[in-house]
Amino acid sequence: MDTASGSKVISPIVSFRILNALLLLLIMINLQGCSRVPTSRKIQVVASIEPLAYFVDRVGGDRVSVSVMVPPGGNPHSYEPTPKQMERLGRAALFVKAGSGVEFELDWMHRFLDLNRTLAVCDASTGAPLIPMTISEEEHEEPSGTGSHRHGQDDPHFWLTPRNARTIAANVERSLSTVDPVNRTYYAANRAVLDKELQELDAEIRERLSGLKNRHFLVFHPAWGYYAGEYGLEQIAAEAEGKTLTPVQMTKVIEKARAERIRVVFVSPQFSTTQAEAIARDIGGVTVMVDPLSRDYQQNLRKATTAFVRSMR
Repeated sequence: MDTASGSKVISPIVSFRILNALLLLLIMINLQGCSRVPTSRKIQVVASIEPLAYFVDRVGGDRVSVSVMVPPGGNPHSYEPTPKQMERLGRAALFVKAGSGVEFELDWMHRFLDLNRTLAVCDASTGAPLIPMTISEEEHEEPSGTGSHRHGQDDPHFWLTPRNARTIAANVERSLSTVDPVNRTYYAANRAVLDKELQELDAEIRERLSGLKNRHFLVFHPAWGYYAGEYGLEQIAAEAEGKTLTPVQMTKVIEKARAERIRVVFVSPQFSTTQAEAIARDIGGVTVMVDPLSRDYQQNLRKATTAFVRSMR
């Protein structure tokens, strides 16, 4: 429409459409700004060990991207992060640590925080009942070169029971909800599903171990103390603190195994199996691998339970 002066007048219908478009644009901008973490970006999380990454994956789902410091087969008691891992940590929003005597965490934690001042830290062991690390009566000779536990610290392998795994999942949920509060309902739902699975896993393990009369097993590295305590078993450990056994200690282990009629020595992929194999030969037995640091948490506990049951029959 033209006025007498020749200028154009905008139709009321056109003005209404323009106003609606502007309002829609403002609503979209406002919705996008509601979340601290954009929906198109995943939260970068670093876990110190593989089992903890499992819980981050399960609770965080498709909202997280998790990497692990100690690689499969690596020893968390002596591991040193690579420059690439430190670079990744510098971009991370959350670090999930075992927090119960893992030496590389104790040695490196202050450097992690210096590198990334905004890094949130989840102590996965918070609320889990910890037990002292087994220490042998005699002094050990010549370190094995695979790292060692420090005297007077708690056993760091607390994740190896479903009961403690439920605590870990709750700690991870709490930390993710703090970093990304907009998605706290999503994290809570994921954790609830996992919690039910872990309760069922606990019941399954109890059932499988319930009929055993012989309830002791021999491990070279004492990683299964929490598991043994939870299910009324006795873990007989060949070594402590990751050090080479002396001839006297080797003899005592062999005598103990023979007295208990043990024919299996359980070993971990993170430690040398040379002395374990020597013990197995002397008792006419075999070595069997059980991994305390597997990422496939639930299946790994089922696999370990099967191995323990077979050895104790």
